Amino acid sequence: MGFIMDGLDAEAYDRTYTDRQLLMRIITYFKPKLPLMLTITVLIVLNSGLDTIYPILISSSLDSLVSAHVFQTATLLVGFILISAVLSWTSNMLRQRFTARAVGDVVLQLRTDAFSAVMKRDMSFFDEFASGKIVSRVTSDTEKFATVVTLTLNLLSQVLLFVLIVVVLFFRNVQLTLLAMVILPVIIALALGFRILARKLTRNAQRSLARVNANVQEVVSGITIAKNFRQEQNMYNRFEQINQQSYHVNLRSGMLYNGIFPLLVTVANVGTVIVIYFGGLKVHTGNITPGDWFLFLQAIGLLWTPLTSIASFWSQFQQGLAASERVFALLDADPRVVQTDDKPVTGLHGEIEFQSVLFSYDQRQTVLKNFTVKIKAGETVAFVGHTGAGKSSIGKLIARFYEFQGGRILIDGRDIRELDLHDYHHYLGIVPQSPFLFSGTVADNIRYAHPEASDDEVATVARHIGNGDWLEALPAGLQTMVGETGRALSMGQRQLVALSRVLLQNPAILIMDEATASVDPLTEALIQEGLDTILHDRTAIVIAHRLSTIRHADRIIVLDAGQIVEEGNHERLLENGGHYADLYNTYFRHQSPDYKPGEGYIAVKNA
Repeated sequence: MGFIMDGLDAEAYDRTYTDRQLLMRIITYFKPKLPLMLTITVLIVLNSGLDTIYPILISSSLDSLVSAHVFQTATLLVGFILISAVLSWTSNMLRQRFTARAVGDVVLQLRTDAFSAVMKRDMSFFDEFASGKIVSRVTSDTEKFATVVTLTLNLLSQVLLFVLIVVVLFFRNVQLTLLAMVILPVIIALALGFRILARKLTRNAQRSLARVNANVQEVVSGITIAKNFRQEQNMYNRFEQINQQSYHVNLRSGMLYNGIFPLLVTVANVGTVIVIYFGGLKVHTGNITPGDWFLFLQAIGLLWTPLTSIASFWSQFQQGLAASERVFALLDADPRVVQTDDKPVTGLHGEIEFQSVLFSYDQRQTVLKNFTVKIKAGETVAFVGHTGAGKSSIGKLIARFYEFQGGRILIDGRDIRELDLHDYHHYLGIVPQSPFLFSGTVADNIRYAHPEASDDEVATVARHIGNGDWLEALPAGLQTMVGETGRALSMGQRQLVALSRVLLQNPAILIMDEATASVDPLTEALIQEGLDTILHDRTAIVIAHRLSTIRHADRIIVLDAGQIVEEGNHERLLENGGHYADLYNTYFRHQSPDYKPGEGYIAVKNA
C-alpha cells in the first residue's frame, strides 16, 4: 500500500473542490457559447423525446393487431417508427457535432488560460514544483477536461430520457411503474457510494501520470549527464518504479470501475424480472393490454440505462472532474510575488537601492537580513563571496523573480512592488551562467528580445561581441541552427549568443550572473572584448567567479552570510588584506597573469 501511494501527495497549491463547484466553474466557460449550447439543448430534448416515442409506437402496433383495420394501422405505425428513427439519428448526429465544436472551443480556452497562468507564476513556483507535472496539467488534464464536459451533456440527455419514460409509464399503469421503481434507491445508493471511491482513485491516477511525465522529462533533459556517469540503468530502474506505481494505481481504478457496472446491471435485471412477472399476471387478468406490457418491457431497459450508464462512464466522468480540479488549482494558485500597483515604466536611469531588505527562500533560512546598499545609475558593481553568501539572490530580487519579506527595493526611487513588471522587464537584461536558447537559428535567438529587429541590426550587435570573430566558427554564421536548448553550440558560443541578445535589447539595468564561469579562456577573452560595449552607460550587477569580470568594476561588494563585509575597488580591497584578499588568494589568484604554478598561497602585499 505504501509503495502504491508513495509520492502521490497533493502539490502545495492543490485545492479540493466539490462536484458542484467544479460544474459551476465549467459552466462559466460555456457562457460565451450560449447560442450553441441552447441549440444542443433543443437537440437533446428532441432526441430524448424521439427515443421515448419509439417504444410507445411499438406498443401501439401490438395493440393494433386486434383492431378491424389492422393492415392500415400497422402500415401507418411502421411509417411513424421509421420516421422517428431517422429523426432520432439525425438529431443525435447534429448534437454530437455541435457538442464537439463547443467542447473543442472551451478546451482551447482552458488550455490557453492554464498556459497563461504558468507564464504568470514567479520563479519560486518553478523552483518548488517539477516542470513535468506542470506540463501534465496544461496538456493531459485539459484534454481530460473535455471528457467530463461531453459526459455531462450525455448525462443530461440520459436524465431527460429517464424522466420522460417515467412520466409515460405512470400514465399507463401507476402500480406497475411503482413496482419497477422499487430498485431505484438501491441503484442510486450504489452509484453514490462508488462516486466517493472513484474520485479518490482517479485523483491518484492523475498524480501518478504526472510523476511519469515528470520523470521522463527529467531523464531526457539530463541524458548527457546520465551517460557520462553511466547511470542509464539507475535511471531506468527509477522509471520502472514510477511506472509500476502508475500501473498499480490504474489497476485498482480499473478493478473498481469494471466491478460496479456488472453489479448495477444485476440490480437493474431484478427490476426487469419484477416487471415481467407482475406485468404478465396483469395481462393474464386483463388489467393491462399486451401492448402496454410490451411498452413496460421496452421502457424498463431505457429506464435503467441512464443510471447504469452514469456508473459505467463514471471512470471517465471522475477523470474529467479530477483533471479539471487540477487545472483550476493551477489557475487559482496564489502568487508569491505580489505587486501593490502597476504603474507604467516609460524609461529607467538604473539607480537601485536596497533598504533593510529581509529575504528567505523557504521561511526557514534567512539569505539577506537587514540588507542595505545603493547602486548609482550607470555604475558597475561586482558582488563576490563564498557560495551561499547571497550574491545570486540580489540579482533575482532586482529582477523581481522572488518576493522579499521585509524592507524596500527602489528602482529610480520607486518601490519595485509598484511597477508594471511587463514594462520593467523591458529595461532589464539578464545573462545567466547557463544560457537557454530556443530551437531555431542563432539570429532567431539574438532577435528574441526584439522580434522586430532587422537582419542588419542582428548582425551589427553580433559583431560587437568579440569583434564578430566567433561567428566564423559557426557553420552557417547567424543562420546556424542551435538545436534543442542550444545543444548544437558549445557553452561558450551559447553565452556569446546570450550576450548579443542582451546587447540588442539595450537594457538600462544588466545582471550578469557568473556569465563567464563556464567558458574557456579564449571565449572569455572574446566576451571581455565586448563587455565595454555592453556595460557602457548602463547599471551593471556582476556576479562572478572570474577575476577578469570583477577587477575593473567601479565597485566590488564582498558578501558573507547575506551581509556586506567589505566594499571598494580591486586594488584597495587587496591592500586592506581582509575578506576579499582571502577570496582572491583562494579563488582568483591563479587567474592573474603573474601567477606561477607551485607558488601556492601568496601574501596579499605581493599581489
